[in-house]
Amino acid sequence: MNDAPALRAGAGSAGEEPGAPEPRVREGAVTERAACVLAPNPSPMTLDGTNTWILAEPGATTAVVVDPGPEHEGHLRRVIDAVERSGRRVALTLLTHGHPDHADGAARFAELTRSPVRALDPRLRLGDEGLAAGDVITTGGLDMRVVPTPGHTSDSLSFQLVADAAVLTGDTVLGRGTTMVAHPDGRLGDYLDSLRRLRSLTVDDGVHTVLPGHGPVLRDAQSALDYYLVHRASRLAQIETALENGYRTPAEIVAHVYADVNRAVWPAAELSVRAQLDYVQERGLM
Repeated sequence: MNDAPALRAGAGSAGEEPGAPEPRVREGAVTERAACVLAPNPSPMTLDGTNTWILAEPGATTAVVVDPGPEHEGHLRRVIDAVERSGRRVALTLLTHGHPDHADGAARFAELTRSPVRALDPRLRLGDEGLAAGDVITTGGLDMRVVPTPGHTSDSLSFQLVADAAVLTGDTVLGRGTTMVAHPDGRLGDYLDSLRRLRSLTVDDGVHTVLPGHGPVLRDAQSALDYYLVHRASRLAQIETALENGYRTPAEIVAHVYADVNRAVWPAAELSVRAQLDYVQERGLM
């Protein structure tokens, strides 16, 4: 979920946006193994809407769906239609995390497709198997690795799509703007560790494409992650300065630090501020 507008600073040459985003959210195939179906739930928090991802190995008869999205019957059936038009059936559903715009449709989707739902949170699972760090998913020959990325929420996961040098990031990295740390469940220290973990994939495994939960695909994963890390450090410094200048409550700090941000996302910004205040206090930075 978004907590800031798209910014252009720190991306490379002048005028470039961080991570080299595509011009818009593009439905259909975006890599050899990944296709997007956009949910009809746009808002300041969800950007264009939730990206539901269909993943399949070329030539396979089965597909994996990541984040069915909200409980919207038309959207869920569009996802199934897209899978069936490719000559496949849904064999497995995965969740990046449990926020409603990603997971509320999972139970109905499982009913429609008779596919299990795997998630980190046991309350979201439908079937015998969950997900854990280091798991390798090989449904239909597809090679996906589970990457723990807590911070936005405690149950946030990313999925590395190995053969496409891509990573599905849910709300951990968005295609436009930055994401919130959903205090108290989300924690800033965890989130920073997760960003560093994802960045290491760009160095160690050659990951270059981000398939986000909202917004357009990013074609320069390393640049996007560098930007996110710089952005978080900058926000933290702004909050420390606000505290030094006498701002005390999260609402006061949001009004001061996020004055240039759409007020519709101030409630989300306040959650991030609370997480950052916890981080400052835990580390004795003030």
